[in-house]
Amino acid sequence: MQERHDAPLAPLTTFRLGGPATRLITATTDAEVIAAVREADETATPLLIIGGGSNLVISDKGFEGTALRIATTGFTLDGTRLDLAAGENWSDAVARTVEAGLAGIECLAGIPGSAGATPIQNVGAYGQDVAQTITEVVAYDRRTGETVTLTNAECAFSYRHSRFKADPARYVVLRVRFELEDADGMSAPIRYPETARALGVEAGDRVPAAQARETVLKLRAGKGMVLDPEDHDTWSAGSFFCNPILTEAEHAAFLTRVADRLGPDVAPPAYPAGEGFMKTSAAWLIDKAGFTKGYGSGAARISTKHTLALTNRGEATTEDLLALAREVRAGVHEAFGVTLVNEPVTVGVAL
Repeated sequence: MQERHDAPLAPLTTFRLGGPATRLITATTDAEVIAAVREADETATPLLIIGGGSNLVISDKGFEGTALRIATTGFTLDGTRLDLAAGENWSDAVARTVEAGLAGIECLAGIPGSAGATPIQNVGAYGQDVAQTITEVVAYDRRTGETVTLTNAECAFSYRHSRFKADPARYVVLRVRFELEDADGMSAPIRYPETARALGVEAGDRVPAAQARETVLKLRAGKGMVLDPEDHDTWSAGSFFCNPILTEAEHAAFLTRVADRLGPDVAPPAYPAGEGFMKTSAAWLIDKAGFTKGYGSGAARISTKHTLALTNRGEATTEDLLALAREVRAGVHEAFGVTLVNEPVTVGVAL
């Protein structure tokens, strides 16, 4: 277990933003993770958990307390059962399952971050989310001081949400278990229209899992969603805002605002999101509110490749980023009456 004091946190995040932590511990085993968490709890020391740093917006002042970087390793395949340590690189793990001929997470290729973060956010993209394949999550319960195993149902997954996100101070994810599919090297049925179009197939068709993964990587790269140190469009947290889920009444009011602003023939994206709810596109809202690709003149700007990504152009501060996010959120609300919600976790700041 490594320990540093007054340690910079910006290099541990994909935004490359944020000030230092009073103390940074890097844990490489589950026992080290638990020991560090217990010490913080017993001494009432504020604790920040860091995995891949792809979903964090940290204050310019940094973090006064202990930052715990989970760097555990462990990738085990037993037939179609996958066991991942929380510190495993997610994108690498996806590649290894595809190489093994298994389906279920191939469309989650290229998502930055660690395996332990995936159940917290119920990470998803291109028609898949981890809730579809996770069977169990092993976590340290800070309330009881015990290691617990939670079933898929107990994780309470919903759109970009889970039991872990609802109660962030309680659980520290140690490992995640999945049940994948042996489809003779083929992918899971392709669900997302954009992916199907790129593959030249119909929704519901299967393709070689490796082909699905490569196609998703190309789609993500075209939007600046695959990490590249030389490309400032990837100095982001990916999608900064969640796609809004509206009640029937809210959706009706939204459609009225769209017609008033853009004309009666304009139909915004709409996807069923459970009985009485409809999901629309945050990227569409941002664009139609006037915040186009590359918007901004400062050190924090909207990506030149995708309106949903807010980026650090190299010299930004966290406050620069938040000022842009607030401007976008306010503009969308003024235009369409919809309040966007940030997807990344904020530390020491608030949107």
